[in-house]
Amino acid sequence: MRPNRLIHEKSPYLRQHAFNPVDWYPWGPEAFEKAKREQKPIFLSIGYSTCHWCHVMERESFQSEGIAEILNREFVPIKVDREERPDVDRVYMTFVQVATGGGGWPLSVWLTPDLKPFYGGTYYPPEPSYGRPSFRQVLERVAQAWKQNREQIVQNTDTILSQLKQLVEHPEDAVPVEYGVWVERAIRAFEQEYDQRYGGFGQAPKFPRPSVLYFLLRAAHRHGRAGALQMVLGTLSGMLRGGIHDHIGGGFHRYAVDRRWLLPHFEKMLYDQAQLAIVLLEAYQSTEDPTWALAARRTLDYMLRDLSSPAGGFYSAEDADSPDPEHPEQESEGAFYLWRWQELADVLGPERLRIFAEAYGCRPEGNLPYDPHGEFQGKNLPYMARSVQELAVALNTSEQEVQLVLEEACRRLFELRTRRPRPHRDEKIITAWNGLAIAAFSRAAIVCQEPRYELAAQRAAKFIRDRLYDSRTGLLFRRYCEGEASVAGFLDDYAFLAKGCLELFDATYDPKYLEWALRLTRTMLDRFEDREHGGFHYAARDSTDLVLSPKDDHDGAEPAASSVALEVFVRLHWLTGDPGWREAADRTIRFYSNALSTHPDALPYMLAAAEASQTGCEQILIIGQREDSRTLGLLAVARHGFHPDRSVVWLHEGNASRVLELLGDRWTWVSLTDRPMAYVCREFRCELPAKDPEELMQRLNAGTRTRSGQR
Repeated sequence: MRPNRLIHEKSPYLRQHAFNPVDWYPWGPEAFEKAKREQKPIFLSIGYSTCHWCHVMERESFQSEGIAEILNREFVPIKVDREERPDVDRVYMTFVQVATGGGGWPLSVWLTPDLKPFYGGTYYPPEPSYGRPSFRQVLERVAQAWKQNREQIVQNTDTILSQLKQLVEHPEDAVPVEYGVWVERAIRAFEQEYDQRYGGFGQAPKFPRPSVLYFLLRAAHRHGRAGALQMVLGTLSGMLRGGIHDHIGGGFHRYAVDRRWLLPHFEKMLYDQAQLAIVLLEAYQSTEDPTWALAARRTLDYMLRDLSSPAGGFYSAEDADSPDPEHPEQESEGAFYLWRWQELADVLGPERLRIFAEAYGCRPEGNLPYDPHGEFQGKNLPYMARSVQELAVALNTSEQEVQLVLEEACRRLFELRTRRPRPHRDEKIITAWNGLAIAAFSRAAIVCQEPRYELAAQRAAKFIRDRLYDSRTGLLFRRYCEGEASVAGFLDDYAFLAKGCLELFDATYDPKYLEWALRLTRTMLDRFEDREHGGFHYAARDSTDLVLSPKDDHDGAEPAASSVALEVFVRLHWLTGDPGWREAADRTIRFYSNALSTHPDALPYMLAAAEASQTGCEQILIIGQREDSRTLGLLAVARHGFHPDRSVVWLHEGNASRVLELLGDRWTWVSLTDRPMAYVCREFRCELPAKDPEELMQRLNAGTRTRSGQR
């Protein structure tokens, strides 16, 4: 079959459809002009390359000659990669969610020639089932409705669009800021939703929800809420035990379909790995339990091994589906990760298999609790059924011996797995998600004291700077793929990368990262802030191919770009004392105050950042030479533990001049000295310097006791 025009696109998702009989167009003027010229409605299909149900609909419907004939005759079919054009996805997902009460991918929407939506849904089956019409039936009904009632449909879309504009572009009236009330409401909401038995929130399906964990860690620290910390640890424990965690190769799958976290949807996303690594590192800092640090390392090492490009940028995702080792011509979900009993026996031998199977819940008949599509019969997915401690007691042996056996078993299975056909990897390099990865590796460089993690963060930052950033204009591109940077950056590209740069500055104290964060954030304000109504447009104000300009109001699988932007404003104010950053933070909080008041649990990341603006910052300024062990001792004390409202800056002979210049007027009194010292400051009011680690520790502990008494 001859390819369609998607063969010329760089997006892996679009190219997966290049040999469909459907006459696909990419999103752009050619398709829009055809629709207007022929007065045909547009069929818009949105998905991404590692989406399981996108693959299913492609096989069932878009490869069908009969379906293609209807699509090509009655509509102008357009394919969009939601990771490449998240702005387009947000506009039409909003419509489908409002119209149907649900959403997801693949997203299927019908538009008028001027891009206004009038009908939509998600996955449509090839045959009618469970009371749902087939895709063919939907196409025929929509085509008939357009022919018979075109004028009414167009008129209705104007009303729909007006309502959607009011919903997504204009805020409700601001309300008084009440951080304590908002935090309490959010905690109560999460307590009601928390699964006391298995961790996580809700029943099934279960998602990691790192923004919730991020908030709860800060609530526990700021307010002494032990229950908030226990929700975090219980959720992480459940995930680490379950099949959502890849026990053989590290990293986390997208979500679990069951309450116990046993059976995942198997795709692995870069943004999940980066966010969960940070949460695990913060759990370790909060508790000093090495379990969390080890899990963070395994996640980061998976990212370095399987998601890192040779040039340093991080790829987007690995697919849920992969060729079945027994039938390589067929792809099935999770095939790369599943094991038949005989495979385990052949690789591990009887004694090692006995211990491994007890630990990881494997059985000859398979161990997966659900098999809705008949793909998992007789297969095992390792999950932690019994702890090392429990096994040692049961086997009357030492924990160390059990641990050694399990490590060797996992090593052997990992080695065998590397010889299997791998899942498809989406090798788009997305600026926003790389910003999250830079933040994760930078934090790990500090917490784990691992130079290779610092190097990984620096290489990713260099990749973005060299290939996805125009230093002349200060503008970012969204994605890099096969040698091409394309698509103007969105709000999350600027906000997430600015956050990554601030974390990398914290890890290295190299002024170029602080300078870049400042420039990115100024550009972000200039391009995305809605100066008339408040808040931030997701797409830049000069975007021309959108019928809506949506604004974030939800911390979901990724934090809302506006939430991270607020965090960046707060941190820049902490560093520089520039009132402009405080004013930007206040404007953002004011715009979202109604949402934070009425449903703070929908914006937990933003709530944590908003509270930080009120809590204030403990600033530690360390002055000392790089090779001086006394300086490094002060730095170790300043960085120890979990202190989300602490900012640490180290000045030495290599960076002091430029860093002080960037920090602005608040620090003009600072000068380098021969003897290392540390200033502890609160709201830029500084105590006399501490000259050794013990004295610094006493100062910090005294300050902690004072602030705890003030709460």
